[in-house]
This record gives sequence, C-alpha cells and structure tokens, in this order.
Amino acid sequence: RLSPQQVIERIGRLVGPEAIYAAGVGQHQMWSSQFIRFEKPGTWLNSGGAGTMGYAVPAAMGAKAGRPDTAVWAIDGDGCFQMTNQELATCALNDIPIKVAVINNGSLGMVRQWQTLFYNQRYSNTVLHSGPGHDGVAPPAQGTRIPDFVLLSEAMGCVGLRCERPEDLDAVIQQAMEINDRPVVIDFIVHQDAMVWPMVAAGTSNDEIQFAMGVRPDFGDDLD
Repeated sequence: RLSPQQVIERIGRLVGPEAIYAAGVGQHQMWSSQFIRFEKPGTWLNSGGAGTMGYAVPAAMGAKAGRPDTAVWAIDGDGCFQMTNQELATCALNDIPIKVAVINNGSLGMVRQWQTLFYNQRYSNTVLHSGPGHDGVAPPAQGTRIPDFVLLSEAMGCVGLRCERPEDLDAVIQQAMEINDRPVVIDFIVHQDAMVWPMVAAGTSNDEIQFAMGVRPDFGDDLD
C-alpha cells in the first residue's frame, strides 16, 4: 500500500527544490514540512497555525500566476481539496497549469488521528470514504471515491491521474511533470491509519512529546 510519507517524499525528490510547494491543513501539511527537502526561501506556502483548510489550491494558483516559469505543486488532503477544488476551473480557463497531489486517505486525517490516540477510537464525522467493506470497516487504503477526483478534475478541464501502488508512484509523478499545458491532479490513495510523528497533545508540556503511539523519548526521568 502507498504511504502518504512515501508519496510526499518522492514528490519532493523528483520535482526538486526549485519548485514551489503549497499545502492545505492537516496531516499532509505536517508530512510536507517533514519530508520535502526545502533548500530555498519562498518555496513553502502554508497557512501555519491559522488552520485554513482549502488553502493549497488557491495559494498554488497565485504562486503560478506570479512565477509562471516555476513548477508549482499543491499538496492537499481529500478533505481540504473539497473546499476549494472549484478553482481548478479558474486555472484551466486562465492557463495556470499547477499540479495538485491529493493525499487521499478517505478521512479528515488529523482529526481522526486525535480520535485514535485520545478518544478511544470513537470516530465521529471524520470518515469521508464512499462505503465500508464487507465487515463494515473501510479497507485500509480505499480513499474516498465520492467524488471521484479524477473525473472531477477532467470535468474542470484538467488532467486527472490516480496512483494506488508503490511500484507506480515515480512513473505517475513523472507523467504529471511532463504535462504543462493544463492543470494536473493526482489522486494518491493512501493508508488511512498513517499518523504524524512526533506530536505533542494539547494542554501538555513539550516534554510529553511522543514519537510513536504511546512512546516518548527517554529524558532520564528515572535518574537521580
């Protein structure tokens, strides 16, 4: 199965440090800051702590309009993408050929992560996938198919691609990089249980940082 960290790391490697990257809000935002090797100022756009879901596509559109000769990638989640994907029509009509990588785990990933870690897996209003499996639970890498992001993108005058297997990852990214006359959207179907690490829970001190589920660094607390 595709992991979101792998997808974002490969985008950064193949597209390179000269590109501009914009992210929405959530897990994909954190992974982008961790796994893309930023080497130049002004190449990482995100809303910081403002938590502006839907930021990635219009930010990428503005960046591409301002620097048309620079590759611009929006890295978005399937939740964030549904807030501003209508701007793809603006991009198509005005010759703004951005690339959009949708990290599609079929859920509002960061909220789901908190529900997993701190609310005993009581998932409420975070599942976006289009249907459960035979046992009532979504398959681990189903993503959401309603809407179908490939068909949605094509309806707005963009090229729509989908990647579900690790062995196809580099080829799909390269295919997107070679298309420069229209916007391109890639629907990356990733595992819904991937989490952002390290993290600090709300209301706790930084020395309560966790770098895996239930695991924190050894700060020598037990030493005299």
